[in-house]
Amino acid sequence: MKIKQQQRDPSLQRIIWRWHFYAGIIFAPILFLLAVTGSIYLFKTEIEQVLYNDYYEVVPQETRLTADEQLKKMAELYPNAVATQYRPGEDEQRSTEFKLSEGTESYTVFLNPYTGEVVGELADQDRIMDRIEELHGELMAGTIGDRIVELAACWALVLIVTGVYLWFPKNSRSLSGVVVPRFTKGAKVLRRDLHAVPAFWITGGLVFLIMTGLPWSGFWGNGFQTLITNSGEGYPPSVWIGDAPKSSAATKEIAEVPWAAENLDVPLSTIEGLVPQSLDHIIETAEYEGLYPGYTVFLPQEKDGVYTLSIFSPKAQDEATMHIDQYTGAILADYRYGNYGVIGKIVAWGITLHKGTQFGLVNQLVSLAICLGLMLVVFSGLYLWWKRRPEKALGAPKAPSAAESKKFLLLILAMGILFPLVGFSILAVWLLDQAIIQRTKRVKKWLNA
Repeated sequence: MKIKQQQRDPSLQRIIWRWHFYAGIIFAPILFLLAVTGSIYLFKTEIEQVLYNDYYEVVPQETRLTADEQLKKMAELYPNAVATQYRPGEDEQRSTEFKLSEGTESYTVFLNPYTGEVVGELADQDRIMDRIEELHGELMAGTIGDRIVELAACWALVLIVTGVYLWFPKNSRSLSGVVVPRFTKGAKVLRRDLHAVPAFWITGGLVFLIMTGLPWSGFWGNGFQTLITNSGEGYPPSVWIGDAPKSSAATKEIAEVPWAAENLDVPLSTIEGLVPQSLDHIIETAEYEGLYPGYTVFLPQEKDGVYTLSIFSPKAQDEATMHIDQYTGAILADYRYGNYGVIGKIVAWGITLHKGTQFGLVNQLVSLAICLGLMLVVFSGLYLWWKRRPEKALGAPKAPSAAESKKFLLLILAMGILFPLVGFSILAVWLLDQAIIQRTKRVKKWLNA
């Protein structure tokens, strides 16, 4: 099969190659790290089952402690700690979990619900998969790390666009070197093909992973989430059961809940001298309302606080967020997948597909293949540059003139508007170029600017 010959503008080719080159050199290490940590996190459930199996599994017995009896047991065993979360097991062979807070420390206690014995304790900082998630989402560097990851993800889109242009055949030839590598054309050709061909195969999946990951980011994601909520695509008025008084807090400030529910207003419990409902009643309510097994109950920490129930289910359609009055036991808000707007449902599906849970093992393996492909593309790209680089220069294509760059810069600026961190980084690079690079002959020569 032959591909029709395409004529290209040499100056445009050079411009795109230069942007692709610099974006790759700068962000390749971060993208490699994201691919590695993402590959591991896809199998979070399986890994934690192995790591904490002794904490998870218990032998069922005839009698079982009630939720309130278990909570009382926690108070007896940990008198200086405050219980903040309760997680009943998914089945009869699963331990229950209590999240306790003691001063600045937070940890999980795994309790045998039949005997009342503690089968294990795990400090938050010792949860390996949580550390992997933190490394993947923010490089373990808080807000700064989150912004760097978001910037790398956005620039990865620039890499994809420019890479597709560079990959697309310039001359009439077979599909060798386009969709399959050429193993018999020498090392130089093979190095190029081991970068370009795998990149072609993972492009669609990589764009999907980037776009489904961005809603979690702290800058673009927060803005997108606010826009969706304010546009009416967020939670609808029908989610409220009656006229529940609202606090000034969003649900994400008091509990870990699905993305679509993070901006849900937190209602307040009506005190009026009433006695708080038992935890048993809250569990009965959750079971009666059919919450997916494995939900977490966030215990109220204030007098007018509410019980918040949340489930991060493997499938998007099983997500749920519920607020319950701690005194009357009334359901104040019940927010499920069916309540989501169109965009909320799309994001929910995107997240579960991104995490590899929506379609089980098949989902995990497809996502793993994309991550492994990204590792190969990053490694082969850096190796390709290393073998081609000149001795006393970085090896970047020559900088084009302003007139030559005009059309392409408009495209880049459009992406800068759509993804603000890209725009800020372009501005920063331009200022750096004007203030230092263009004024320093040695640096200018090394960068071929």
